Amino acid sequence: MPTDDAPRILIDELVLSYGARRILDGLSLRIPAGSITALLGGNGAGKSTTLAALLGFARAQSGMIAVDGIDPAAAPDAVRRRVAYLPENVALYEHLTAVENADYLLALSDERHGREAITSALAAAGLQRDAWDQRLGGFSKGMRQKVAIAVALLREVPVLLLDEPTSGLDPRATADFNALLVAVRDRGTAVLMVTHDLLSAADIADRIGFLEGGRIVHDVAAAGPARFDVRALHARFAVAAKRDAA
Repeated sequence: MPTDDAPRILIDELVLSYGARRILDGLSLRIPAGSITALLGGNGAGKSTTLAALLGFARAQSGMIAVDGIDPAAAPDAVRRRVAYLPENVALYEHLTAVENADYLLALSDERHGREAITSALAAAGLQRDAWDQRLGGFSKGMRQKVAIAVALLREVPVLLLDEPTSGLDPRATADFNALLVAVRDRGTAVLMVTHDLLSAADIADRIGFLEGGRIVHDVAAAGPARFDVRALHARFAVAAKRDAA
């Protein structure tokens, strides 16, 4: 377990390859408790591989990685008990209702919450009351995302990993989600979100890092009333995305 001042997520000079292709090339990242870090980059920059390594699904060739003081490659189950993960494409059960999906997924994590807590989370995630007891077969992508968000937020764990969390959400739902994420940060959770949504990241992140060629080439912390120079960030993001697509 980390000490009080140790980061919840620690990556140092991580190198990870798939075959002959190097995906992460000296990646370093520190995320303390009670903070939100947004990681931006073009397709192929290494964002999804970073999440896979943190969850213990990909093993690095060199460097160091720890989640809440634990190496995910050595003890993946221990790490996953300390992590809530929200993927971009959520796997939910079509024949179950929103409430039943949440209840079942939480039970798989050895967590139990009553109906009131689950419906409160669904409401906070922006899912309409009349959808709570509907089967997911007719849900849109955005509605499914709200169910998954509710489940992730009900899991009170030290680390929250988010993969394109606002994908499929309309602007109002995105604003609601951002408010929820701030509340999660304020209870002491370390949050890492990988995203293409620069505006959403600028709204809530404490730090934004740009991933290019498997390493962070630029990072900036929020400062002052404006927090970030969004125009400058957009220009840098566009250049980095173009390079990774080349």
